[in-house]
Amino acid sequence: MPPDAGRADQPGAIWHASANFGPRRDGLTPSLIVLHYTAMDSARAALERLCDPAAEVSAHYLIGADGTLWQMVAESSRAWHAGAGEWAGQDDVNSRSIGIELDNRGTHPFSEAQMAALEALMRGVMLRWGIPAEGVIGHSCMAPGRKCDPGPRFDWARLARQGLAAGSAGSAVPEKVAFPRFRAAAAAAGFTAPAEDETLLTAVRLRFRPWARGPLCTEDFLPLGPLVR
Repeated sequence: MPPDAGRADQPGAIWHASANFGPRRDGLTPSLIVLHYTAMDSARAALERLCDPAAEVSAHYLIGADGTLWQMVAESSRAWHAGAGEWAGQDDVNSRSIGIELDNRGTHPFSEAQMAALEALMRGVMLRWGIPAEGVIGHSCMAPGRKCDPGPRFDWARLARQGLAAGSAGSAVPEKVAFPRFRAAAAAAGFTAPAEDETLLTAVRLRFRPWARGPLCTEDFLPLGPLVR
């Protein structure tokens, strides 16, 4: 019996089927994990929406604030969570990814129980599909300006310390701080979706420096890897 008929891929997940899925296109398999927050009042409300055919939206997994894990779409299938955007020059992110929704409004920290459940889930997904740490991104990374989740309160550094997300790459500091060089460095790190300069800066900061404010500075280059000259 395939998971879409009622069996979860991740041990401990509660199967709650969504009708909102389809086949992955062009024979693609998951190479990315995209993290989201629900921006809804409760996990139950999010679960209902993600499984409502009229909403035409879904994700593979939802994790409640108390750590409860639901699976709605089989990992082998294409959930409808990412929408328009791209990462590392590749579009149709839905066909390339596993989508994980976190019960959070984006205005408060993510609970310990929720983060622990996320980490356990990610280890399983990454092992099953061979997804590297560099393949773990936020919705805001692939859709700058259109999306801002999982938001500034999400603890990316915690994931990076466990090898579950990329950490700061330690770029060289440019001789001149300018957006053309920043844009090239960001694109080399995967931020290739079309975006205005300030929108791109916001997306990179959400991922690596959510506390940062003000104009582009040398510190904004540091997480992005070797300097593109």
